[in-house]
Amino acid sequence: MKIGILPLGRPTFDVDFANQKLSAMLAVLDASDHAVMGPRALLFDEAATRAAMSELAAEGVDQILILQVTFTDASMAVAIGAAFPLPLSIWSIPEPRAGGRLRLNSFCGLNLASHALGLNDRPFSWLYAEPEGDISGKLEDMLAGKRLVSPLMPAQIPPATDAGKRVAKAVQGRRIARIGERPAGFQTCDYNPDALRSLAGVQVDELELETLFSEARIADRSATSLLKEQVASDVTGLAEVDQDQLDRSLRLKLGLDNLRSGGGYDAFAIRCWPETFTEYGGAVCGPAAMMGEGRVPCACEADVYGALTQLILLETAQAPVFLTDLVDMDSADDTGVVWHCGQAPLSMRDPETPAEATIHTNRKQPLLYQFPLRPGPVTLVRISQAHNRPHMILSFGEMLRRPMAFTGTSGVIRFERPAGAVLGDIIDSGLEHHMALAYGDHRSALRGVAGALNLPLLEI
Repeated sequence: MKIGILPLGRPTFDVDFANQKLSAMLAVLDASDHAVMGPRALLFDEAATRAAMSELAAEGVDQILILQVTFTDASMAVAIGAAFPLPLSIWSIPEPRAGGRLRLNSFCGLNLASHALGLNDRPFSWLYAEPEGDISGKLEDMLAGKRLVSPLMPAQIPPATDAGKRVAKAVQGRRIARIGERPAGFQTCDYNPDALRSLAGVQVDELELETLFSEARIADRSATSLLKEQVASDVTGLAEVDQDQLDRSLRLKLGLDNLRSGGGYDAFAIRCWPETFTEYGGAVCGPAAMMGEGRVPCACEADVYGALTQLILLETAQAPVFLTDLVDMDSADDTGVVWHCGQAPLSMRDPETPAEATIHTNRKQPLLYQFPLRPGPVTLVRISQAHNRPHMILSFGEMLRRPMAFTGTSGVIRFERPAGAVLGDIIDSGLEHHMALAYGDHRSALRGVAGALNLPLLEI
């Protein structure tokens, strides 16, 4: 076959490492019996990607292969899928769990693409594998269509239980403030306010990012100093980060508190990047962790359904919740990694490891929390819109005591089912890239919640 490749990447990740991985991917492809056509350098922007698409269209290729070298949003995957009425494949790659930054975050790019392509009923094949080693068989299977997504649909609506009805009733009337719009290409964060109100009786107010920034800028100086003292008692290294940026970050917490008291909000969905860094000058990750510990969920990337999911899990578990990405799956180790920049509630910290103050790995500004998640049983849930069908997706596993996989707040989880099977279900289901996590086994209660909300249930 003539394989047209499109290597996608973002310059905010580790470009040198990404280029090493791209070279290894190209070497595997060149060793195949196929003609490999298209750019052999990372495509960092839409203009370059569209130019490469035009060249491939003129070449008359048989199949399009997206090389998901680093994280990217789903906008180009959707455009590529729409532009080429050909077989489409995506190859995403793991990275070492070395305790440092997420250098590529390739899996999250695959996750976003699978959801967005599922919304558009666009079939594709996929592979999540290192380019090093003997993967020629898996690669050939993907290119031959033997690793094609098989849409995984939810089962029937489970029976409503008294516990489920209690949670559904408690969530009714809650208010979410969406602050700023979701980033481009994050279809995982789309929502319809009328559908959400009909589903759960939850109201959303749409606020501008500048509203939060203005509240933060006028925050009381003494209150900021007091908050800094409180944080210093919880984390190490606070004095080592940029103090002006730290001050601005802490003021975001006070701004959220003011918005909450003024608007009666129970949760937030915040466009956390890039503007909090580029326009305001401080991270909202640490403040989101503080709000979560105070049982006021904050969903990043303006993910309103993520905030709704957190409210439901919070009411079910009666404990802080964490909206997390799944960033790695290792079938050999039979584990996955849940992660976010640095916003897990402090009570989720492994008590054997102190919490550290740190900076955002891409944007280099504080305040973020850094610690591994404590061991114990965990429930993960998402009120999903995958494949344009509202439903609940539920999973369960055991957080292990392992060295920190990546900077920020992260944990290594062993699912109840084999990691390879869970990985396949994630892609087949079109699951959004955010799931809410709480400690304990809350599956029975959440099944009853699904019944009370008239939601079909899918367990993965």
